[in-house]
Amino acid sequence: MATVRAHLWFADNNAGEAAAFYAEHIPGSSVDSVVKAPENAPGAEAGTDFVVQFTVAGVPVTGLNAGPHVRLNEAFSFYLSVQGQEEVDHYWDLLTADGGEPGACGWCKDRFGVSWQVIPQELERLSGTYSTPAEIATMNAMLTMGKIDVAALQAAHDGA
Repeated sequence: MATVRAHLWFADNNAGEAAAFYAEHIPGSSVDSVVKAPENAPGAEAGTDFVVQFTVAGVPVTGLNAGPHVRLNEAFSFYLSVQGQEEVDHYWDLLTADGGEPGACGWCKDRFGVSWQVIPQELERLSGTYSTPAEIATMNAMLTMGKIDVAALQAAHDGA
């Protein structure tokens, strides 16, 4: 039976560090296995972490440390669905700390270069199918934000 998992190339050889960080801070996450690089592995020094199997909030991931030839970008992101402003603030602050980067519309990048969308369930509920004036107002409010502000979304929705 075929399976699908995310496969991320860590250009700075920090897949193991990233996996351990996620396992410590994201519920349902774990480091599942680490394969050390053999002699002549492309982009990796023999004996260092090479292939790291881990789980992020129940999603299986393979991390590959194979040198700086390919960099992670926003074309791949983890969508982290959270509940309420407190969880938005917690995960946003966690992911953007120590060299992470804030982005627009709930997107950010962690210090390992992995992109995340920190999205409160309230945004999903208030934006619906983007087909009513209130849902469009919610979307337009979200488009002005970096970190999502739940109260501002609700105010935009209610004011439409």
